[in-house]
Amino acid sequence: MSSHFNAEDIPQMAPTFRFQWEEAQGCHVILYPEGMVKLNHAAGEILKRCDGETSVATIIDDLKSALPEAELETDVYQFLDTAYDNQWIRHKPA
Repeated sequence: MSSHFNAEDIPQMAPTFRFQWEEAQGCHVILYPEGMVKLNHAAGEILKRCDGETSVATIIDDLKSALPEAELETDVYQFLDTAYDNQWIRHKPA
């Protein structure tokens, strides 16, 4: 299965969505005009690095430093694909 992203790509939040920590929910969320998506811890850690500056490879390296025991590369690509398919993130324009 092919991913929407490769190691050099730079993901960023789509302008119609806002990513933030929601104290009342106790988790990161994605806000949009029709509602809110609550994220688990891993999804929040990935999305907070989708800042339009950081490549997928750097996101993975950063997460590996934070969680050295985790085998997470495949999970990161799968989550990025899900986020892309839901239009939460996009590729940073060249």
